[in-house]
Amino acid sequence: MKLVRKVQVKNRLGLHTRPATTIVKLLQNCKSDVYFVHKKEKINAKSILSLLMLAARKNARITIEIEGEDADLIMEKLVEAFDNHFGEGNAIRTGTLS
Repeated sequence: MKLVRKVQVKNRLGLHTRPATTIVKLLQNCKSDVYFVHKKEKINAKSILSLLMLAARKNARITIEIEGEDADLIMEKLVEAFDNHFGEGNAIRTGTLS
């Protein structure tokens, strides 16, 4: 099964080290192939260096492409992570994000 969905980077600092690490951890036991497409560049979302090279800023639109047996579950988790600002929303409000 192949799934494709567009998401928006909502966190203030964009797709920097902390959210990239969250994505890689989320995908570490994933059986599907997961790719992000941004500005015509398609990368393996399981690679932290590739995620950082995207240089996706706040409000950037990323297309998620997933193909494999756990595609539904992985897509759900990734969309939730993007929607929840990778957990940074609470840190910004409380002033704990540097």
